[in-house]
Amino acid sequence: MAALAARPGRHTVVTEAFNFPTDLYTLQGALKLAGADYRLQRLRAADGLTVPTAEVLAALNSDTALVTLTHTAFKSGFVYDMATITAAAHRAGAWTLWDLCHSAGAVPVDLAACKVDLAVGCTYKYLNGGPGAPAFIYVRRDLQEQLLSPIWGWFGQKGQFDMKPDYEPGPGLQRFLAGTPTLLSLAAVEPGVELLLEAGMGRLREKSVAQTEYLIALWEAWLQPLGVSLNSPRDSKSRGSHVSLGHREALRIDRALIEEMNVIPDFRYPDNIRLGIAPIYTSFADIHEAMSRLRRVIEERLYEKYPVERPEVT
Repeated sequence: MAALAARPGRHTVVTEAFNFPTDLYTLQGALKLAGADYRLQRLRAADGLTVPTAEVLAALNSDTALVTLTHTAFKSGFVYDMATITAAAHRAGAWTLWDLCHSAGAVPVDLAACKVDLAVGCTYKYLNGGPGAPAFIYVRRDLQEQLLSPIWGWFGQKGQFDMKPDYEPGPGLQRFLAGTPTLLSLAAVEPGVELLLEAGMGRLREKSVAQTEYLIALWEAWLQPLGVSLNSPRDSKSRGSHVSLGHREALRIDRALIEEMNVIPDFRYPDNIRLGIAPIYTSFADIHEAMSRLRRVIEERLYEKYPVERPEVT
């Protein structure tokens, strides 16, 4: 909403059809509030997984207000070219808003070097904040005094304890605060982030690439002959820190892994088994054992005892 208000006369928000669903819901709600003139342009992936950078650039025009993408796509692990897309958006007069949920803590990101306008993310994944961990936002420094959050809260008020009856936004990022911060959750995030800083993002990324390459090598040797597809990019430069595998019985395989094999993957419809690698603590032995158990579930058809009906929660 802040970005749209700052780009008057432009009415299109560009995203992708396979963006994370709650991002799409938020965009739909924001555009409904913005008015009937606004529209959401959803780019579709020919392979059902990724939208090439060239197609994103081709969608930009004089009506584009905002380009918003998840930097590392949640299904496939495909990593968008942040610098190229941001530069192209700026040339078209639009801004960018990046979702970093599947990148922060696993994939090096330089928002300042890419001249990114806005970003959001979570701390419960690779930043190790745990359940209920807070989200975060980024606003480019030169934009902080220009933009306003649509939610005017006490913590965003200038002179918070003056208790003035009328809202006056605080300086810089303060104006994007709303209510009391979740201090216990913030305290839990801190040591997780400190561990990553001590390890170094360059070293973590190097290990992540080596581990996803190892997992893919095991897939090729063990699982591809069993009808399992690779639903992530083969090129590590275009891949985040999770690998998605596809199988027509993925849902039941997923249940067998969780309920019998003590392997906790993530399932996404229609056929995705998503394996996340947190390089700060995932070992190569962990990967070998998980893939070995996955092979056993398929070879021994252990999944067949589970119902085909879709459960409420996956």
